[in-house]
Amino acid sequence: MEIRLKSKPQNPIIIEGFPGIGLIGTITTEYLIKHLNAKSIGYIWSKDVSPVAAIHESKIIQPLEIFYAKKKNIIILHAMTDIKGLEWEIANILQDLYKMLKAKEIISIEGIMGESTKSEAYYYTNIPASSKKLAVKATQLKEGIIMGVTAAMLLQDKNMKTTGVFVETHSKLPDSKSAAKIIEVLAGYLNLKIDSKPLLKAAAEFEGKLKDHVGKLQTATKTQGNKAVDYMG
Repeated sequence: MEIRLKSKPQNPIIIEGFPGIGLIGTITTEYLIKHLNAKSIGYIWSKDVSPVAAIHESKIIQPLEIFYAKKKNIIILHAMTDIKGLEWEIANILQDLYKMLKAKEIISIEGIMGESTKSEAYYYTNIPASSKKLAVKATQLKEGIIMGVTAAMLLQDKNMKTTGVFVETHSKLPDSKSAAKIIEVLAGYLNLKIDSKPLLKAAAEFEGKLKDHVGKLQTATKTQGNKAVDYMG
């Protein structure tokens, strides 16, 4: 696994979001990329990542693409593929990216299964000064279980400045409403000045596109599995 960059902006904030419950991380990062007019500056490459290429505006989008919003000095890692089984490796590569760019902070986006009917937002941070700003739109997570890449990073490196923003979701399908809640939290925390009114509409558009992508991915995976059986038979 390696980082391939065309440029190396210094002292950015890094935001990462991976497919998980409700596809919260993917929906959120895609919205931010579009809103902040972020441009691709590279990607994370690994032969262990499923070789699925998305095409957007006639351009190939890598499974783990890295975007940069210059005006806000924000790096966004946008993941369009399942990374199950690669969590520790990706956590390590994110630490490398953090150190390479001398990042100020890395923010992880996650969906968590909720018990209430509301999409409540929660946060964790090891930056004392950040807690007050995050608490405006989210509740501090005092008890809970964190999984995936975020958990791997928190368990390995105590020297990185890390923040996690979590939202309750009640569906395994793309959850645009919960993703919009995450965007509201980030907008306040990072002073992005995003109007909250069009968030749900924009997120719903992404939801439709992602549903289509997930359907194509499932079809491609099934076809690949059938071919594997044919090879064996």
